[in-house]
Order: sequence, then C-alpha cells, then structure tokens
Amino acid sequence: MALPPKTDEAFLREVDEELRRDKLAGFWTNWGIWVAIGVVAALAALAGFLYWQHHNGETAGVEGEQLQAAYDSLGANNAAAASKPLAELAKSNRDGYRALAMFTQADILLQKDDLKGAAAKLGTIAADSSLAKPFRDLALVRQTSAEFDTLKPQVIVERLRPLAVPGGPWLGSAGEMVAISYLRMNQRQQAGTLFGQIARDTVVPETIRQRAVQMAGVLGVDAVASTGPTAGTPTPVASNEDTKAQ
Repeated sequence: MALPPKTDEAFLREVDEELRRDKLAGFWTNWGIWVAIGVVAALAALAGFLYWQHHNGETAGVEGEQLQAAYDSLGANNAAAASKPLAELAKSNRDGYRALAMFTQADILLQKDDLKGAAAKLGTIAADSSLAKPFRDLALVRQTSAEFDTLKPQVIVERLRPLAVPGGPWLGSAGEMVAISYLRMNQRQQAGTLFGQIARDTVVPETIRQRAVQMAGVLGVDAVASTGPTAGTPTPVASNEDTKAQ
C-alpha cells in the first residue's frame, strides 16, 4: 500500500535526521578526544599568553624602577650604588633597558678616564645585532671617539665613513673624526670637502659647524656661502699652499 504524500515526507525527514545523528555520533566517537585536546590546548595557549603579557609588564615596571634608582644614585654622586642595578639591567632581555644600562656603564668608565674599558663596553653595544641600528651607530661613534688616539687613521675612516654622510644624523661627530683622519693621512682634499659638508649642514651642532668652517677655510674650501645654485657643495678656494703645489 502506498504511503500518503505527507506521511512519506515525514518519514524521509525522520530518516535524514537519524542519519545526521549517526554521523555526528560517529564524528565524536572518532574525533571527539582530539577536538577536546585542541580546545584545551588553545585555552592553555591563551592563558599562557595572558600570563606572559602580565608578567612582562610587571618585569618591565621593575626594571624601569631599577634604572631610575641607578640614575638617582648617579645624581647623588654615588656610582657604587648604581653599579649593581646597572649590571643586572645590562643582561636584560629588553633591548632598551639593556642598551641604556650599558651606555650608562660606559659613561661611568669615561668619567674615570678608563677609555679602554668604556670602548670595550661601547663595542659590545655596537656589535649587538639584536639592538636597533640607532643604538649601534651611536655606540660605534662613541667607541671610536674613546679609541681615537690609539687607532690608525685608516681604521677610523673605514669604520665611520658610512655614517659621515650629508643629511645623516652622525655627520657632525662621525664626519669630524673622519675628516681629521684624512688630514693625518695627508688627504687634504677629502678632508676639506668633508669639513665643508659639515659646516653647511644646519642640523649639525653649532660648535662642530664652527670648527668645520675654520678647518675648511684653512684647507681652501669656502664653507660659508649657503645660497645660490651650488649651495651645499663646498667650493675650493685657491690658497698659497695649493698655488705652490701647482
């Protein structure tokens, strides 16, 4: 006997729902434990991240207090009290605190006229590839300044020439050392050109610019003019020494 249409549709729906229940039951039988493990792992990872974030924030706060305490001790002329927190911060996993602590340690050594120790400390910063480039560049410039009298001029030029470029943040300090090194190697033209570039760069500190203007003039480079189509390019000026050389 044929089923009435409505009864047939209800039967088919019931069979379809039963099949779905069977498939769902089979899925949980085969994969339920793995789904549960995945959920637990995800919750554990989230909890771990939140804990790390909280712990990281707390540790950063502690290190900030340590650095401030060290600066307070230095402000009170008590370098001995600052040595311990600075030594701990110099091993920090946070780049900023580590760099600041090591720079401060180098400053203390410089105040004691320990140029060799300060240069070594600054060299460690300059060689730390995990630090941002501005930190490393600053350390390299200051390291070279501490070692300036003991280094060969060629070493100074090779080390600092990439930083002694017009428009760069280190043109004044790095450029002056490079220019003096050129003079020591009797490369007067290169020295005069670089002194002229330093003198014309308005970002360079005024004291360095004034020295550069004087040195450029001595070397026959006009570094005073700042207008016109050739502004920014040192103009050679004939000197008695250059005339004799010709």
